[in-house]
Amino acid sequence: MYNTIDLFAGAGGLSLGFMQTKKFDIKVAFEFNPAMQETYKKNHPGVAVFGDVRDADYAEIREKYGDIDVVIGGPPCQGFSNANRQKNHAISQNNSLVKQYIRAISELKPKAFVMENVSMLRSDVHRFYLCGDDQELVDSNVIETANTELVLLDADFMFVGAIDIVQSEQEVSKYKWDDFDNLELNVIYKASKNATKFKGVLEKHKARLIKIAEKHRDHNEEDFIINADWVAFNAMLDFYAGKIGESQIKELIEPAIMYQRMIRKAQEIFDNDIVVDSYTDDKGLTANIRSYAVFDYLKAKLKGTGDNDGYAISADVLSATQFGAPQKRMRFVVMGIRKDISDEVKLPEGKFKDGPYRTVEDAIKDLEDVDPIYNVSDDNEGIKLQEKSDLSELAQSLRDSEILHNHIITKTTETAMERFRALDQGQNFHSLSDEMKTNTYTDVTRTQNTIYLRLKYDEPSGTVVNVRKSMWVHPTQDRAVSIREAARLQTFPDSFVFCGTKDKQYQQVGNAVPPIMAKAIAKKLANQLNKALTKR
Repeated sequence: MYNTIDLFAGAGGLSLGFMQTKKFDIKVAFEFNPAMQETYKKNHPGVAVFGDVRDADYAEIREKYGDIDVVIGGPPCQGFSNANRQKNHAISQNNSLVKQYIRAISELKPKAFVMENVSMLRSDVHRFYLCGDDQELVDSNVIETANTELVLLDADFMFVGAIDIVQSEQEVSKYKWDDFDNLELNVIYKASKNATKFKGVLEKHKARLIKIAEKHRDHNEEDFIINADWVAFNAMLDFYAGKIGESQIKELIEPAIMYQRMIRKAQEIFDNDIVVDSYTDDKGLTANIRSYAVFDYLKAKLKGTGDNDGYAISADVLSATQFGAPQKRMRFVVMGIRKDISDEVKLPEGKFKDGPYRTVEDAIKDLEDVDPIYNVSDDNEGIKLQEKSDLSELAQSLRDSEILHNHIITKTTETAMERFRALDQGQNFHSLSDEMKTNTYTDVTRTQNTIYLRLKYDEPSGTVVNVRKSMWVHPTQDRAVSIREAARLQTFPDSFVFCGTKDKQYQQVGNAVPPIMAKAIAKKLANQLNKALTKR
């Protein structure tokens, strides 16, 4: 048995797969989210569970639980690509968590490690900005960098002196609103893009905005930012006083919003010790920063420089369907074995590599006649299952409990029910008539194809996310997909019980690693370690 630690453990899908091989003993797990932590503890009663991995003392862990042979986990990583698209943040705070994963390996020096993440992580899109503590690594040319332009302010809003403000932490601090003020005005700004929703949002936030406006009464026409603040909040007061119409609001508050986004990005640069090579203001205001691919950074930190130094590493995107999951889930998996143990490492190949793949029907059809419940409070006793003989191979393996928990759904509104009835298997929100799409999303043309998706019985599902938010529809029933059905698509057995609120349970399922895939990875790693260690 290999002593193992699971970082960013979530509900415990990765741990479950490793434990199912009976070759790994999970000693310690770290999970920050309280609901996920509760679920993990319930289903892994012998594991010591801790919260924030940033507080981990690995010397103490080794002293208490013995040498750690294997580190596993899936650190969240958005790089800066997704954050930039939102225009609100420059840097994802999750980046530091990848570095925490690397710290664990560096300090514990395990025989092996497994890291899993979104399939895009191997691409050039997921990158880190260069920060001060990695300057030496980058300067040694071990890692390839590229210049990346971080746009702080678009040309339409440029003003004289903007470039000086963003380079001074004191100036940035002077102009920055508190988080609540910033959030309130951004809510109004975003809602202004949808005329139907705008009226309701303006009324809902009226009292708060009037109160906030009193803090922004300073007026200085020579100071672009202070003046923009004054114009924005006066516009809100004028609207509530009936002096201007709602159609005028967006134009009047937009400059203040843009200046605050500039200020907040500049603050993030200071907070994260990002190295800015230069600022330019010829076409808007831009910070020029060196960046590098997350995966290149991981390899540079862990591969080492000599034959017996660091880790032999193998990485690839694996599809859950190839390992028997009824779901087209792509995950980037990195496996490393210490070079003094083995000079090569291989990822597993799935036994379903060439199909036929398991389907939604294989996973959940046997629950078709089991009525779901609506409230977590009604799930204490669970639902007693009747015996069934015509089960698929997958259902036989997952239906390992006489009591079914988490077969919970959201009550369906009349609007949603009307949409459910209109959809055939494989259809989604875009398949609905125009009159059935109104009053739901800010921009219906940009609604993802996974929204209001009625699953197809004869295919694997798409990637299971939070299917409550996506409003996934059962293939044959006019109702939402239950938490348990989503868990079945992820290959969690029925004996694995999720805790927390309804939404948190759905989220836990969506975030998890399919245990059937984790088991295949664990089995492959154990075989390689056993073989290599036997030779020593």
